[in-house]
Amino acid sequence: MTESAHPRESLAPIPLPLDTTAQLLTRITAQLGAQLSHVQLNGVRRPMSSPRLTSAAAGNPFTDPVAAGHTGSPSAPVLVAVAHGSRDPRALRTVNRLLDRVRELRPGTDVRLGHIELDEPLLPDTLAALGDREAVLVPLLLGRGHHVRHDIPAAVAAAPRLRARFAPPLGPHPLLVEALHDRLVEAGWGGTEVGGRGAGVVLAAAGSRDPASADDARRTAAMLTERLGGVPVLPAYASVVSPTVPEALRALAARGRHRVALASYFTAPGRFATAARSAAPWIAAAPLGAHPALARLVLQRYDDARNAPHAASDPRRLVTA
Repeated sequence: MTESAHPRESLAPIPLPLDTTAQLLTRITAQLGAQLSHVQLNGVRRPMSSPRLTSAAAGNPFTDPVAAGHTGSPSAPVLVAVAHGSRDPRALRTVNRLLDRVRELRPGTDVRLGHIELDEPLLPDTLAALGDREAVLVPLLLGRGHHVRHDIPAAVAAAPRLRARFAPPLGPHPLLVEALHDRLVEAGWGGTEVGGRGAGVVLAAAGSRDPASADDARRTAAMLTERLGGVPVLPAYASVVSPTVPEALRALAARGRHRVALASYFTAPGRFATAARSAAPWIAAAPLGAHPALARLVLQRYDDARNAPHAASDPRRLVTA
């Protein structure tokens, strides 16, 4: 599966329901803040700018990690991005592009990469190289599960000199929903052919036996349904849990939904993403990849964990926002 190096930016605003004057003002403020975050003091637009975000995705312009003008410093904790790893060589290239975006948004931040398995550098090696420094581990994973609750803490325990904090996984979060929407549009979603009652979406994820992981996927599916104006979105999994992608397709067909797109809820290309795409009956979106919204979300997770009370960073108690 291939993905665009630079996700499409739309200059035309997407109409959103506005229920009250307060909501309208909130949306205008958030979008203005997001646009101003890409302009330096001399009026020059920053390179590799983020696409337009909805108010929920853009966040408060006064607390957004990029809009607030945060920069890295030698005393700041190291940001350790924890990727799963894959035998697919596209995965490592994609993750590196994502981290390049993170570094561009937060110049001076020490950003390292560690993999749980299959790819180098492996997480224990990355942590060992940090010695007694302080680090915030940000999983590039989209939900809670065994890797977040057990594998990452075990790697930290094997580096006793390291002072570590744990961020939650990336999902669920409105920024992810915005990235999912953009990937669907890039794949061909839009126009009158998806506006009727026959449209549907399968949110294809890796899956986990941890019930919290399935709950996270369901929450993301519900947010994507709202983002798509009520089009039903069913989560499905490419690994050992149900429903599988074919099962979700049959469930949507039973509801009269025969024009079904596949949203790839994967950080990077890999075996599961490829398997999910092969079952798609119509368009299949690319994995989230180096979408600018993911880079912003990585920094938000880093900042939240860095500023939280230390007990709140216990991976056994992590909750997602």
